[in-house]
Amino acid sequence: MTELKSFNLSDQALGAVMMALQKSLMEQSDIVPVLKNMDFVPTTEGLVVKNPPLVKFDADGMILNDEGDTEE
Repeated sequence: MTELKSFNLSDQALGAVMMALQKSLMEQSDIVPVLKNMDFVPTTEGLVVKNPPLVKFDADGMILNDEGDTEE
C-alpha cells in the first residue's frame, strides 16, 4: 500500500483560512465554496494558499463586495 504524505498548514495558509472564515461571517455567506476554491501548494514551510480570499473595506470601514459596492 502507498504511504500518504502528510502536510501541515503554513502560517500563511492558516491566515487565509481564518480570513475566509471572517469574510464568511461578515457577509453571512457560505464558507464552503471559498475553501473548495483555494489552491494549496506544498513548500518547505508547509502548505501555502496561492489564491487567498480578499476582504476589501471602504473609508468608513464597510466591507465591499467583489464589484467594489458596499454590502448591505
